[in-house]
Amino acid sequence: MKKIMLTVAYDGTGYSGFQAQKSGVPTIERELNRALADLTGTETEVSGASRTDAGVHALCNLAVFDTDSRIPSEKFANALNVRLPGQIRVIDSREVPADFHPRFCDTVKTYDYVIYNARFPSPRRSRFAYYSYTPFDVEKMREAAAFLVGEHDFKSFCSVHTQAQTTIRTVTEIEVIERPCEEERIAEQVAEGAPAADSSSVKTQTASRYVSPREIVIRVSGTGFLYNMVRIIAGTLMEVGRGAMRPEQVKEILEACDREKAGPTAPPEGLTLVRYRILNDFGQ
Repeated sequence: MKKIMLTVAYDGTGYSGFQAQKSGVPTIERELNRALADLTGTETEVSGASRTDAGVHALCNLAVFDTDSRIPSEKFANALNVRLPGQIRVIDSREVPADFHPRFCDTVKTYDYVIYNARFPSPRRSRFAYYSYTPFDVEKMREAAAFLVGEHDFKSFCSVHTQAQTTIRTVTEIEVIERPCEEERIAEQVAEGAPAADSSSVKTQTASRYVSPREIVIRVSGTGFLYNMVRIIAGTLMEVGRGAMRPEQVKEILEACDREKAGPTAPPEGLTLVRYRILNDFGQ
C-alpha cells in the first residue's frame, strides 16, 4: 500500500461542498472517489484537507488516499483528469509518507473573497465573485481587518452550527486589495463615446455611473478556520465598507463572542481557497 496526495482545483458552483454526503448530492469528494474507482478497479475514498462549503471554489485543496495500485504516483493526475468533470482538475499527484495527513499537520491556508464592485453585474465574473453596486470604503475595511489578526476567540465569526471543540483560532494576515477591472472599464469608455441625443442626456448618463468597475479582494490567511468563518469575516468587513459599521466595532464584536453581533455570512460564490502551505516536511 502507498499513500497518494492530490492537489485539486475546482469550480464549486453546482456542488454541495467538498465532503461526500449520505444523500448522494454532487460533491467534489464523491467525484474523486468515483474517478478513482473507475481508474483502479477498487472502491477508494479520499480524505480532504479543507471541507469547503457548497458553492465555494479552490485552486489547491489537498486530498489523500491509500492504494495498492501499481500506477506511478505522478501519473494519477492525468489519469484522473480524463475521468473527472471539467469543473474539477487534479493539478498534482505525489506519494507521501503513510502517516501523513494535511489536516493534521502545521499549515497555513489562504482564502480570497472577491467582490465585483460596479454599476452592473458582469456575466464573466458571476461564478467567482460576489456582485455589489454599493461603493465600499476600502481604507475603513483595512482598518477593521487589523483587529482580526492574531489569536482570538472567533465565536462571533462562525456559524451557530459549528461543532468545533474550541472557537479559538489564529489569523496570520488579512489584506484588503483593490484592483481595477480593465476590460469592463474599457467597455464603459466605448459606451461613453457613443453619440447622445442631446447634451443633457450625456450629463444624465455620466451622473448615473456609480463606481468604476473594480474588484475588492479580502485575503485571509490562518492556521485553521471555523465553519463559515471567512465568509462571516467578509460579510462583516463589507458592512464596514458600506458604512453600516464603524471599524472599531469589529474589536467589540470579537469580544462579545456572539454570532448575532457580526455581519451576515457572505454568499459562497466569492470565496476561493487559493493557497495551502504545509509548514513541516510531510509531518516528519
